Amino acid sequence: MKEIENLVAVSRKYGCDARFVIAGGGNTSYKNAEKLWVKASGHALATITEDGFAVLDRALLNPMGEKVYSTDTALREEQVKNDLAAACITKDRRPSVETSLHNCMNFAYVVHLHPTAVNGLMCSAQAEATCKELFPKALYIEYTDPGYTLFKKVYDRIQAYKTANGAEPQVIFLQNHGIFVAADTTEEIDAIYAEVLEKILARTEELPAGESPVCDCVTEVIPAIRQFLSRSGRGLKTLKVTKDALVDKFIADEAAAAKVGKPFTPDIIVYCKSEYIYIGAETPEEKCKEAEQKIEDFVARKGYTPKVLLINGIGLVAVGDNAKNAQIITEVFYDAMKVAFYAQGFGGEHAMEPAWINFIDNWEVENYRRKVAATGAKGRAEGKTIIVTGAAQGFGEGIARELMTQGANIVVADLNDVVGAKTAASFNEIAKGNKAIFVKTNVADLDSLANLMKETIVNFGALDVFVSNAGVVRAGGLEEMTPQNFEFVTKINYEAYFFCAKVASHIMKIETAADPEYFADIVQVNSKSGLRGSKANFAYAGGKFGGIGLTQSFALELAPFRVKVNSVCPGNYYDGPLWSDPVNGLFIQYLNAGKVPGAKTVEDVKNFYLAQVPMRKGCNPVDVCRAILYAIEQTNETGQAIPISGGQVMLA
Repeated sequence: MKEIENLVAVSRKYGCDARFVIAGGGNTSYKNAEKLWVKASGHALATITEDGFAVLDRALLNPMGEKVYSTDTALREEQVKNDLAAACITKDRRPSVETSLHNCMNFAYVVHLHPTAVNGLMCSAQAEATCKELFPKALYIEYTDPGYTLFKKVYDRIQAYKTANGAEPQVIFLQNHGIFVAADTTEEIDAIYAEVLEKILARTEELPAGESPVCDCVTEVIPAIRQFLSRSGRGLKTLKVTKDALVDKFIADEAAAAKVGKPFTPDIIVYCKSEYIYIGAETPEEKCKEAEQKIEDFVARKGYTPKVLLINGIGLVAVGDNAKNAQIITEVFYDAMKVAFYAQGFGGEHAMEPAWINFIDNWEVENYRRKVAATGAKGRAEGKTIIVTGAAQGFGEGIARELMTQGANIVVADLNDVVGAKTAASFNEIAKGNKAIFVKTNVADLDSLANLMKETIVNFGALDVFVSNAGVVRAGGLEEMTPQNFEFVTKINYEAYFFCAKVASHIMKIETAADPEYFADIVQVNSKSGLRGSKANFAYAGGKFGGIGLTQSFALELAPFRVKVNSVCPGNYYDGPLWSDPVNGLFIQYLNAGKVPGAKTVEDVKNFYLAQVPMRKGCNPVDVCRAILYAIEQTNETGQAIPISGGQVMLA
């Protein structure tokens, strides 16, 4: 059906444009004489298909404008909901809450959005006067609680407009809400929206643009705040920090923050709730102290944790139950900052009033939207943020992928930026509420590792587990091994582990100090070669032996801070590139080094090693991930070297 194809196309067009739609908001519809197709709740305009629209019988919808419902608010809303359900032909799809509004506008297409520029006007002190000046043919509706009350007001005002003007309005502005645009073609819808934005933006200044770097103190402050938010059984939170020229305007002081201190629209309440915290202290220590006090006061009053913090010098901090949630909160509140900025061109911002806020915060329909936005993922690493070094490919990639499936946020830390970025992108294809990012990292360089810590904290707010996996192999006996190769292997496999533990433990000690029930983990991916010598491979084995010594020593030092340090010691991952690469893999290296007596082919070398494994199988990333998860989950074991070698190495 061509009309529905047009509806899908116009929905996706605006749904993909952040100027018009944030966090999947807005709704669209098409109607003929018999039926109405309207966006179903829980479907995003950006990706909607025909199956994302609820279909309703207009013969049952049309009488709702004149029908007399109960004067009891709760009973009335139940009656209206039942009438909508009765009219719904597609019983498996809940129609948009604004369905009745779409039906009463007598045009084929209706596109209801919350464009940032439009809400800059609608959420301003001079909204009505400016609207009448710029758009004399439009219908302006002062703020009204959503649901039947809003529908009835709009319905009655449309009838009055028709009586006065002999035609229906094509544009309806809703104070502190958004805009409805109606037309018989999607081309006309586009033309109207273009005109509306052009006229509004002509009256406003351009948004502040430009980068504004997050200060280095973010790694001293945000990990503590994350734990303040997560403690006392509240569940691990994921934080996202945003800072640029626009954010800077609203974090400078209390007065600036007050301009976005109350919600402007129902959508902001749905995703960000209605109250936010401002932290104005100067030093990291003072920021943490102020944050702890304000968070605890907030929770005591509200019964839940805040969704938004504005921190002087650091930025906008979104607090989510997972990474996806934190991203949505960021987008919605950042848009609110734009709205506040645009509103200055129309007499200043006009936030929602307390009674309006209370209605939205307790409205059943909006609570349904919150539930739809939530994710159901509950893995063994749910909510944790885990760095895996050397995770672009091979063993590290496999470990990180498995941790991703267990609900962790993953930071792929690797020198190979091309492959690393692709790996992180592939992880996000299987993500639920969690997320993966790539950070180019040289594990043998402290400055590079400091940047890794900062990027991790900015994107996720915490570091729960550091998996030191990056490693190299240069096989050879005493005759073949060069000093250069020996130093290279030692630097990556031994020294870099020290560097990683140094920077990771600093963050973790901040977190454990903020939450007396919290444990953090450093896990080194060692090797069975760290448990017993390896012929013609002493550079590798020596570094791994030393790594276990570091693990035990770090464990003793960090135990008082509830930071556990363990090593996992995999057997051979025969299917990975470390072993099977036809040019540089260990099979070919060992063959060329003569490590396996009598071996003539790579297959001979492989069979030689399989024969030494009682389980007759190589180790794989899933095996290693399970050992890592064990190390994380238990809270009374540290300094251990856990073998995963199929029985090839057994500890006494």
